Amino acid sequence: MATVYAAGCVVWRRIGDRLEVAVTHRDRYDDWSHPKGKRDPGEDDLSCAVREVEEETGLKGTIHSELPTARYEDHKGRPKVVRYWSMQVTGGTFVPNDEVDELRWVTIDEAKELLTYSHDLLLLDSLV
Repeated sequence: MATVYAAGCVVWRRIGDRLEVAVTHRDRYDDWSHPKGKRDPGEDDLSCAVREVEEETGLKGTIHSELPTARYEDHKGRPKVVRYWSMQVTGGTFVPNDEVDELRWVTIDEAKELLTYSHDLLLLDSLV
């Protein structure tokens, strides 16, 4: 089976001394995760990550460091490789759409309780 390549971001902001991350709910899979998506033909990973964040969340931001790459089997049993970056939000507004029906700003500890997949939890540890 062909490997699926995707990219995304751990989107964050500071409210005073509080660090918050954006987590997204996908109704189709009933899961909570970081915004990400498949790479388009000819697209580089970072451009894919930025595009997917904006498409899924309406948010824009400043890219900071690259985070660990996640490798796992997707829901169809295909190998999947997802590269992630840290993105500090600078603007935009979330509007529910056909991919993401809810976005929550939560603390790292709240995100650890909410996120569905273990590979998403590892990204939080790398962020802080």
